[in-house]
Amino acid sequence: MRQLTALDVQFLNAESTTTTGHVGGLSILDPSTAPGGKLTLDDLRELIGSRLHLAKPLRWRLLPVPLGLDHPYWVDDPEFDLEYHVREIALPAPGDERQLAEQIARLTARPLDRRRPLWEAYLIHGLRDGNVAVYTKVHHSAIDGVSGAELIGVLMDTTAEPPPPKPPKTPQKEPVPTPVALALNGTKKLALHPVKAALQVPKLLQHIDEVPGLGRYPGVGLLAKAGSVLNRVTRQGSGRHEADRPRLVAPDTPFNGPISPHRRFAYGSLPLDEVKHVKNVFGVTVNDVVMALCASVMRRWLVDHDALPGQPLVTLVPLSVRTPEQAKDAGNQVSVMLAPLPTHLADPAARLAEVTTAMVAAKQRYQPLPASWLVDFSGMLPAALGGLAARATMRFLGATAPVVNLVVSNVPGSQSPLYLAGARLLANYPVSAITDASGGLNITVMSYDGKLDFGFVACRELIPDVRDLIDHLHDALAELTKLAAEHTREA
Repeated sequence: MRQLTALDVQFLNAESTTTTGHVGGLSILDPSTAPGGKLTLDDLRELIGSRLHLAKPLRWRLLPVPLGLDHPYWVDDPEFDLEYHVREIALPAPGDERQLAEQIARLTARPLDRRRPLWEAYLIHGLRDGNVAVYTKVHHSAIDGVSGAELIGVLMDTTAEPPPPKPPKTPQKEPVPTPVALALNGTKKLALHPVKAALQVPKLLQHIDEVPGLGRYPGVGLLAKAGSVLNRVTRQGSGRHEADRPRLVAPDTPFNGPISPHRRFAYGSLPLDEVKHVKNVFGVTVNDVVMALCASVMRRWLVDHDALPGQPLVTLVPLSVRTPEQAKDAGNQVSVMLAPLPTHLADPAARLAEVTTAMVAAKQRYQPLPASWLVDFSGMLPAALGGLAARATMRFLGATAPVVNLVVSNVPGSQSPLYLAGARLLANYPVSAITDASGGLNITVMSYDGKLDFGFVACRELIPDVRDLIDHLHDALAELTKLAAEHTREA
């Protein structure tokens, strides 16, 4: 039995009638390499069933604590039903990319059943090129980007002929506490919570202005300075606070505001060698190029909609803080930072240079924060109030000036070909989540086998033309490639 952390629980608390808390991926597969040249539902179920002992989160279901007195637990589902979780659908003819994206958007918009393990997988037939797709979604309370990539590694192989399955160890059944025992333990923790929170205050108060959304309110900066002084007195944390750091203020855009329960999805790939060529020519990082591409994409969309702000957008950038000791561990080991996206600059070379400078500055700004600061802040409220506070905050932030404009996330993946039940993985497009607070657009990119696979998830009402962003993405890379060629000739 494993208890969810305060941060894990936030992904449950954020769910509402318009917001879901799961993340996923769309895998495009070539079945010609599989036995018999096809991938069937039975093949997929047999593969997943044989590796459940290596992918423990797939068997976990939530065990809530009565009255919400404490965070829930993960327990093995004694009535686990693999057939429920692994399903099969087909696209109508012609089975093009637009139809597949629309189907994924509809599946993404559906919440997961909390009475069962929080994941689903769909084998999708009918793609016009003869390929098949597998769409999976897993609740963010159980995995983050890195642990999600590790889960993919468990289910996939490096050759078309998978090695013999490792026999599962005999599971040790743990007794499930009674509701009374859970309630009593939760009551004890609730009584001790004020003491625990008070001990955290000196360490966390100096960073309170870094919590997205809080820094813009009057008096928060003074609290952070007071926390810095308190840290020096109590010798907790660094006691360091930069008084004159500029604040990032997100401008109003058409895709910020309360989101609907409906989604749009678009996907596409870029060759990694072209991105690396731009990186090498200008002496930047791959992530800098990705951010510059996103800036170009969003500038083009905002110009087309006559809504370009005169200041940069503000992006929420998730960061993994998973240590080597936490490898293959489920749950969330993440932090976040805010970074400007220079859509206000017309020159693509200036955008790339500004992105590079801004990312260095953002990393320096967040470097003093302890790796666990997001988890620590999440645990400041007692569990009984966490859900109510999270949903109220989401509604408030969605109805006021935006805290951030969008989310941009970059997740590393395998650079070698992978196979699922013998079918070769051609691409793996991330399908992430959006909220009222984070804006109506999420751009997540995962590297795989010489490509960068982009997934764009948007609110259907706020960005109905999300597919246009894929065209803008290709145009943005062509623009940077041309600049790199010109730069090389001049050099």
